[in-house]
Amino acid sequence: MRRDVFLLSAAAFASSASLRATDPLLPLIADDYGVTTGAAAGAATAFALAYGLLQVIYGPLGDRYGRYRLIAVAAFVSAFCSAACAFAPDLRSLVAARFVAGATIGAFIPLSVAWIGDTFAYAQRQSLLARYLIGQIVGIGFGTALSGALAEQFGWRAIFGLLAAVLLVIAVFLALEARQHPAPAARGSMRASFARMPALLRRWPLASIIATAFGEGFFIFGALAFVALYFQRRFGVGPGTAGTLVALYAVGGMLYAAVAPRALRAFGEIGLATIGGAALAVGYAMLAASPWLPLAAAGLVAIGGGFYMFHTTVQTKLTAVETKERGSAVALFATFLFTGQAIGLAVASHVVDSAGIALVFWCSALGLAGLTLAFRRRLVSSRRAP
Repeated sequence: MRRDVFLLSAAAFASSASLRATDPLLPLIADDYGVTTGAAAGAATAFALAYGLLQVIYGPLGDRYGRYRLIAVAAFVSAFCSAACAFAPDLRSLVAARFVAGATIGAFIPLSVAWIGDTFAYAQRQSLLARYLIGQIVGIGFGTALSGALAEQFGWRAIFGLLAAVLLVIAVFLALEARQHPAPAARGSMRASFARMPALLRRWPLASIIATAFGEGFFIFGALAFVALYFQRRFGVGPGTAGTLVALYAVGGMLYAAVAPRALRAFGEIGLATIGGAALAVGYAMLAASPWLPLAAAGLVAIGGGFYMFHTTVQTKLTAVETKERGSAVALFATFLFTGQAIGLAVASHVVDSAGIALVFWCSALGLAGLTLAFRRRLVSSRRAP
């Protein structure tokens, strides 16, 4: 992997670790602040909401001032925001700090995807994105496994101090590398960039991909935030063990990344999306139904592998539909992906408090089956089009 792509992958690692850091901590945060676990999940919801909403700003900023440079600046700011999470005196302060952290960390992955789309030919992108996303995959495992282990030894705040230090180191290296990637020539005003976004949403090829992204966020990540809590409640494990088990999601993603180029040649885009979507639906059904911890853990591996098979296909199609406005298109994609996650988290939080976590998983399994069929139909129809 090239150095510039490796550093972007490191930023994706920090982004995903931050995103998933609260998953095994919800019972501890709830106990510390004297609230329900559904209320404590507000820290995760705030992060995801800010992560998504700010994409409409980062896209035009990246188009105008340079994507690589903007990622480096956002990494510096996010390091201090993560430190603020470690010192939050109450739930309201934690939610506010997580919101600001999500607003800055949200720049990393979508701007990186847009930069890769600008820099590499289409034929290289899917396998390259799979390798780039290794950072995101490992970050998910790091964020869950290490946050749970640190919480058992030092309390739930420890992970945020560690993330602040990691983000600061990554920011320094990104800033140095950004000097090799000068900003592009300015293309119109920021106001003009924002004004073009509604027109982009009216273009069906992009709109259908954005709708798919919203469904991914709602059904996959809305439920994923409660997997660690589910392991703790159903199987009686501690936060450290629960976080380590959630890291099996990352194992599934790594398994796919290891065979991504061969899998693409063997199955093609349509096959990868279909197999990946089926693995997602089956994985959530296994989580909901299994009375045995090993079988539930296997379901989580299926979810991890399935997500990266499905999502890299969606991302690759995204980089091809809008070449002149790629930054804005990717920003809209990320906005809907993480807005879907935030809404999914909010809905799931109420379901968890009233009806239990298993129902959330069943709804995700059914929703993902429908999403897969719809996206497969889109791929087939686009291939048939002249």
